[in-house]
Amino acid sequence: MAKMNDEQLSNIISKEIRDSLNHYDSEFSADRLRALDMYLGEPLGNEVEGRSQVVLTEVADCVEQIMPSLMRIFTASDKYVRFSPRTAEDVERADQITDYVNYIINNDNDGYKIFYNWFKDALLFRLGVVKFYYDETVVVKEEEYEGLSLDEVTLLAANPDVEIISQEENFAQEFTSQNEEVEVVQSYNINVKIKKRSGKIRIENVPPEEFLVNKRAKSLEDAYFICHRTTMTVSDLVSLGYDKDLVESYAGYDELDQEEERNRRFGDIESSGNYDPADDSQKEVPVFDCIIRADYDGDGIAEMRRVLAVGSSGDQILENEICDYIPYAVVSPIMMPHRLVGRSIYDLTEDLQVIKSTLMRQYLDSTYLSVMPKIVAVEGQVNLDDLMNSSAGSIIRTRNAGAVQPLNTSGVGSEIQPLMKYVDDIKENRTGMSRASMGLDANALQSSTASAISATVKGAGQKLESYARTIAETGVKDLFKGILHLVALHQQQTRIVRLRNEFVAIDPREADSEFDVIVNVGLGTADDEQKIAFLTNIASKQEQILQTLGAENAICDISQYTKTLREIAEIGGFKDTDSFFNSPSQVRAKIEEQKAKAAEQGQQENPAVMLEMQKAQADIEAKKLKLEADIQLAREKALADIELQKEKMMAELSLRREELAAEAELRVTKAITDAEISTNLPRQ
Repeated sequence: MAKMNDEQLSNIISKEIRDSLNHYDSEFSADRLRALDMYLGEPLGNEVEGRSQVVLTEVADCVEQIMPSLMRIFTASDKYVRFSPRTAEDVERADQITDYVNYIINNDNDGYKIFYNWFKDALLFRLGVVKFYYDETVVVKEEEYEGLSLDEVTLLAANPDVEIISQEENFAQEFTSQNEEVEVVQSYNINVKIKKRSGKIRIENVPPEEFLVNKRAKSLEDAYFICHRTTMTVSDLVSLGYDKDLVESYAGYDELDQEEERNRRFGDIESSGNYDPADDSQKEVPVFDCIIRADYDGDGIAEMRRVLAVGSSGDQILENEICDYIPYAVVSPIMMPHRLVGRSIYDLTEDLQVIKSTLMRQYLDSTYLSVMPKIVAVEGQVNLDDLMNSSAGSIIRTRNAGAVQPLNTSGVGSEIQPLMKYVDDIKENRTGMSRASMGLDANALQSSTASAISATVKGAGQKLESYARTIAETGVKDLFKGILHLVALHQQQTRIVRLRNEFVAIDPREADSEFDVIVNVGLGTADDEQKIAFLTNIASKQEQILQTLGAENAICDISQYTKTLREIAEIGGFKDTDSFFNSPSQVRAKIEEQKAKAAEQGQQENPAVMLEMQKAQADIEAKKLKLEADIQLAREKALADIELQKEKMMAELSLRREELAAEAELRVTKAITDAEISTNLPRQ
């Protein structure tokens, strides 16, 4: 098979973009718009003039009831997702990497806000999407230097991140003490551009309407086309190194501006039309950041590639490279088998909001009619102007005492209230959310037994735990794996970060992307109390085993007992567990130290043992001396290599200095000659 060119790849991407847009716009876009309207309590579309038009907010109420619990589960503790070691030697490293990944999420990025928007998108719009990537930023600064020597200028020019903009040579004549020789002193004034590079792992929320996947995708792993369609300014793209004229040719048209979802989200901000900045550098360019599986190299096997394209349908490719990971994580609170997009809380409560709003409207209309009933008036027997006057104490003039009578209308409150309660029961069964389960209905809690309350709360907790576990086992786990992959791939320098109230040196090069990821989903205080109770019982059993069988036994050791105690402290909300108990590694180290001291004391009493120790010590000293000699030899060789390089550089600098001095001397000689010629010329 022939190798594919960029034009052919661009045609494939354009087709996939159009197909995905047609699929998502037809199947999901209208539902997301409807979900947003229901959340905001917008009119239902079946309102009748002169009747109640109230809209209840069942969708928003359920979403806002679930959100605090979800956020407490995923933000109250940093142990909801952790990396698990595959060997006993990696225990400490796995814990450290877990803390570091959490640090990247919560400190390098706004973790709480990211998770909040991520989960809320999922609860309301069926799918929440986050994007993670390594962002290497380049900051360019201009600096001026005066009076630099040639050596200093040479060193600056050798730096690939330094660009010399302008250079000014300065020459000064200095005489010796005898005023015999002229010494030319050369210096430089230069202006430079310095590029300062910095990089960090970034996490950002992707609005649902900006995320595209091929319609047959069951998951991100088996999707052959994934795309984030967004906009970037001309300035942003040019700063990344792309051609200014090319980028500007695609500026000014933003397909997303035509998206009703985006405009609906911003509401009145964009009601006046598309945004058209006065500065051309701030004009927006449609950008498609794609992950596509295609046989670009023509070997018959489709490889995963990352393609960055601009234009209304990805017409122009800017980047095309092999990619070994998917930089997205998606969550749905209710999974649907064999589908990427699941169901949302909106899907569970949309019809209930319509029903309750309708019932409430009827109840209010009935109440209005009861308070202000319709009037039966005999035609020609009543002054209609008086009848239309609703002021208190007003007089109605009639020709007959029975000419005006109220039209009796029976109220429907007694019939509607049970129906409203029935709808609430349906909502509770579907979502697990109720006033009692949320601790809001004091009467319900007071009138129920402890077992009934426990059953209510537990039933609601099972629904919530299902949402939380689904979110954790899918998107959150993928996010942690992806960040660990980026750490191992891009971060190559030791970093000092504050973990657990102390500064720790993290070496990202030790990050192992093959760590297992495990999820611990708890439901807050009640679940934590159960865990503490279980762990307390375990600690008690460990104490009995250690007291009965001793520290050296086959069931458990002191380090495992310490880990149990630290776990209890962590669940209790104390993240700085080192203030209470040493880590298992510290415990093991102290035990080994105590054993060594005891063995040393015992050996000192045995002459034969002492003789063996002296012999071993002598062997160690001999090896130490040999090692020091080898190190010294290596150091001398390295110094010799450095000196050789230095001499080479100095020779080059000396040659350049001589050339410049010769040029300077030539200029001085020429200047003197010109001056003499000018002096000897006959005056006019």
